[in-house]
Amino acid sequence: QVQLVESGGGLVQAGGSLRLSCAASGHTSGIYAMAWFRQAPGKEREFVRRVKWSTSSTYYADSVKGRFTISRDNAENTVYLQMNSLKPEDTAVYYCAATFIYRSGSTTKEEGYDYWGQGTQVTVSS
Repeated sequence: QVQLVESGGGLVQAGGSLRLSCAASGHTSGIYAMAWFRQAPGKEREFVRRVKWSTSSTYYADSVKGRFTISRDNAENTVYLQMNSLKPEDTAVYYCAATFIYRSGSTTKEEGYDYWGQGTQVTVSS
């Protein structure tokens, strides 16, 4: 079992920055990739960014290209989401997710991940 705990959410003005953290604990050895998703009120959960644990290679959604950066600290079993130039439309609950295996075609889908955190609220005011 793996536990994921997000932190770092809050209220920020448009154009500002936040850094989210996701700490993984439990049986973390062998994690293949971790990712961030978000869910705005009344909308489906959507993929944001993903990092492959062994190579640090990343994948991102077009909506956050050039603004959000994902990184990981293997020693601390923690993944970060640096969010810059925030917009009101970035307002959502942000979730961290992890998977131990690669599933073809599921990089950006919820079904591609086995473990989820409880989420952290990010609110961007205009």
